Amino acid sequence: MITASDFRNGKTFEYEGKVMQVVEFQHVKPGKGAAFVRTKMKNVITGAVVETSFNPTAKFEEAFIERKEMEYSYVDDDLYYFMDTETYDMVPLNSDQLGDAFKFVKENTPCKVLSYKGKVFGVEPPNFMDLEVVKTEPGVRGDTATNVTKPATLETGAEIKVPLFINEGDYIQVDTRTGEYMSRCK
Repeated sequence: MITASDFRNGKTFEYEGKVMQVVEFQHVKPGKGAAFVRTKMKNVITGAVVETSFNPTAKFEEAFIERKEMEYSYVDDDLYYFMDTETYDMVPLNSDQLGDAFKFVKENTPCKVLSYKGKVFGVEPPNFMDLEVVKTEPGVRGDTATNVTKPATLETGAEIKVPLFINEGDYIQVDTRTGEYMSRCK
């Protein structure tokens, strides 16, 4: 059990039957009245963010999220298969459990599969992926204004904005959390 006064950023706990993670917290001690903890928390499974205040002595069950390293193997219709690298068991997941960042992941990539009490609810891909640009328009010669971008399709099918000097066949690094171009790869 943890109390609201134990809250720290990233702490996970059960609240009203849901698994919540502390995003921000602030201990408030007004001049008049009782102290309280103002908390911004995110539902780990749905991603919804809620702000609420708690009495510092309020007790909650601590939630332990298991992050297991698994390798993304292949997709079959709407099921994505992940292989446990220790036991070689295959775990199928629906596309709604993957999240937006998964569009940058290619086969045989290690990912962290997130579960709570044995129920898988999400996948954390690597923060950065090196991917090949398979389709993009050539840059316009002489257009050298700063921060000019053009659309590009990557080998995974995802579309992002890239600088004008990127051509088809180039390998680039993408931040999977934001979906932004980071740099050109050698």
